[in-house]
Amino acid sequence: MIQYEVIKNENSRPVKMWTKGVPVEQGAKEQLLKTAQLPFIFKHIAVMPDVHVGKGSTIGSVIPTLGAVIPAAVGVDIGCGMMAVQTSLTANDLPDDLAPLRLAIEKNVPHGLTPKKEGQDQGSWQHAPAIVDQYWQQLLPGFEKLTEKYPCFLKTNNYNHLGTLGTGNHFIEVCLDENQQVWIMLHSGSRGVGNAIGEFFIKLAKKDMETYFIDKYLPDNDLAYFVEGTEHFDDYLMAVNWAQEFARLNREIMMHNTIMAIRNILNIEFTSHIQAVNCHHNYVQKEHHFGQNVFVTRKGAVSARKGELGIIPGSMGAKSYIVRGLGNEESFCSCSHGAGRVMSRSAAKKMFTIEDQIKATAHVECRKDANVIDEIPMAYKDIDAVMTAQSELVEIMHQLRQVVCVKG
Repeated sequence: MIQYEVIKNENSRPVKMWTKGVPVEQGAKEQLLKTAQLPFIFKHIAVMPDVHVGKGSTIGSVIPTLGAVIPAAVGVDIGCGMMAVQTSLTANDLPDDLAPLRLAIEKNVPHGLTPKKEGQDQGSWQHAPAIVDQYWQQLLPGFEKLTEKYPCFLKTNNYNHLGTLGTGNHFIEVCLDENQQVWIMLHSGSRGVGNAIGEFFIKLAKKDMETYFIDKYLPDNDLAYFVEGTEHFDDYLMAVNWAQEFARLNREIMMHNTIMAIRNILNIEFTSHIQAVNCHHNYVQKEHHFGQNVFVTRKGAVSARKGELGIIPGSMGAKSYIVRGLGNEESFCSCSHGAGRVMSRSAAKKMFTIEDQIKATAHVECRKDANVIDEIPMAYKDIDAVMTAQSELVEIMHQLRQVVCVKG
């Protein structure tokens, strides 16, 4: 039975939506149809059940293209994604009071953001540990090549953000699976330098559209693109590939430091990588689909090739899933990257109170202050409905529930 529905208009490619039983705002549908009007869209756009309105193009969409890429579709949190490891620990190994564990993780991984006027940024390294130097050496040749042509990126947060969490919906969690096995799961991307790269090339693409008088034909100015074979196309792919590697290594460092924090608190030895997954959900790469090599941009979506492991988190008060891809070609072998928001951050702050946050996260050791109300579980879609809508895209391997959550 086909699970997706199709929408299109006379000017667009089809948009195939795996959203049965999940609310989808009209604005998201309109935005998807605008993207589907671009002349280089390959076959159709695939839409995941966590879909919601984004800047330029829709979060929760898979955009295959021939001969062009759209920087705003990749976005500014380039390479943002998830990492999860299964450990040999069980629930019985965890202390009754989990607050010291949360505080130890927060101490080992810089997180959040300090306003510039208030001095040193708590979300950056002041004195980076040796592992940051070790991983930075892997990134340095690419960074030197990038900054030789674009020296503006030298003044970004790059080295001092490697191995740091960030803000917003980025998190580190200690979870238990269906067998009471302990997992560590985290969510972050390419931090300050990735943001700078994204913003720079989005603006550059808009300038190129103006230069070649293409801007007036765009259905949305944020859908400005680079054409394959041009200098800026090559430069963008070089930069975005470097930022995606930064994001992957960023997650590895945070995972290492989180494991060290847990070891110090529990004071017991344990195996940390019985299973491990490290996957992007905001990125672009060349892939082979329907007999052709195409650029696939996943904006809030995860690769789900047959047998490939992925991570689909809920909210800070809901369950998450480790999944295995079914290789569904119609979705360009993709699945959702999470539950997806049902309301904006500002709307959540207006609607809910600290008391609501305390009640919704009663089972989790986490911050419960006004600064995290925008991440309240009720601001997200029902993760069970999201999983049901994509049952032909992935199979569930493990169900996780968090017991500790560190928010950026």
